[in-house]
Amino acid sequence: MKVFILGGDGFCGWPTSLHLSNLGHEVVIIDNLSRRNIDNELGAASLTPILPIDKRLAAWRELTGKDIGFYNLNLATEYERFLNVLERERPDAVVHFAEQRAAPYSMKSPRHKRYTVDNNVSATHNVLCAVVESGQDVHLAHLGTMGVYGYGTAGMKIPEGYLDVEVATETGERVQQQILYPTNPGSVYHMTKTQDQLLFAFYNKNDGVRVTDLHQGIVWGTNTSETSRDERLINRFDYDGDYGTVLNRFLMQAAVGYPLTVHGTGGQTRAFIHIQDTVRCIELALTNPPAAGERVRILNQMTETHKVRDLAQLVAKLTGGEVAMVPNPRKESAENDLYVKNDLFLDMGLNPTTLSEGLLLEVAEVAKKYASRADLSKIPATSLWTKAQRAGVPELEPTR
Repeated sequence: MKVFILGGDGFCGWPTSLHLSNLGHEVVIIDNLSRRNIDNELGAASLTPILPIDKRLAAWRELTGKDIGFYNLNLATEYERFLNVLERERPDAVVHFAEQRAAPYSMKSPRHKRYTVDNNVSATHNVLCAVVESGQDVHLAHLGTMGVYGYGTAGMKIPEGYLDVEVATETGERVQQQILYPTNPGSVYHMTKTQDQLLFAFYNKNDGVRVTDLHQGIVWGTNTSETSRDERLINRFDYDGDYGTVLNRFLMQAAVGYPLTVHGTGGQTRAFIHIQDTVRCIELALTNPPAAGERVRILNQMTETHKVRDLAQLVAKLTGGEVAMVPNPRKESAENDLYVKNDLFLDMGLNPTTLSEGLLLEVAEVAKKYASRADLSKIPATSLWTKAQRAGVPELEPTR
């Protein structure tokens, strides 16, 4: 099939592009390279050296003989250009990664909050509008986040998108129905993903757009089988306080002799998935699309859950690193449990990659290899969630 990868130059988009190309699909990347510009803004480049996009694509062509197309295009602001590309290329599927993906970055300042909303919500809406206007039957697969659910449960496993409810009518009749699982975003970034859900539900109901929404856990690992083939194809490794994902940050900190920074009590439970499983899940979603007329298909794209402090202790034991407890910059509960269903991907044939010493050490070796590129001043998380935190005023723990 022909597949557009929106945001195909990013941490998840690049390995997905190579994975699908390697499987024989015709891949076209659409990206405005904004993540590279954010590197410049933050002064914190990827720990691994990332080549310009044209050199990345040329290396893939040289190694495999396969071409990946590329359009430098801003989906949030260049609607007509995207519509023209959609009508000219006529893809079978569109994979949507093209959103500012970091919760801390989205909370840095009013400017960053507004940028995240303007970019993420406009990009998603423009893609949906263009699919409808083009008249094409395009399957849209979107990378969402487990964070739309919040990070607490009512003692039950979080279902895959929809919650069974019973409503009592005025006549006493009890009506069974399903609703979208109530959202509880913890950052402006997560809030944009909840808006995506509503946009998908509307365009699916009103215009019959076929949508798969993938609520993904925190990604760890850096390379896949394709990006490991040549250093010119290497994937991003973010370690800074805004973009570095927690487990990768721990492994990098251990590699450079920096204490493993656990925020607050470390009792936050999070869902995780290895980058190799991310690309495999996208493949499974594309090869198992929703049928015409089917409601938005929501899949929980995660393989396991862990408390942050447990991960820190595991990495410390493996690497000899030291754990440091530091103040939590987020406004969240100090402790939470998280139980999640992921039956749909398992039924499709996903064989989950779970935490193992071998894979953890593999990531640590990547971090150690490029440790000289690290700027240790960029490791601390400096984005604070509230004005009170920025003013140093103690806050009550949230009740939800």
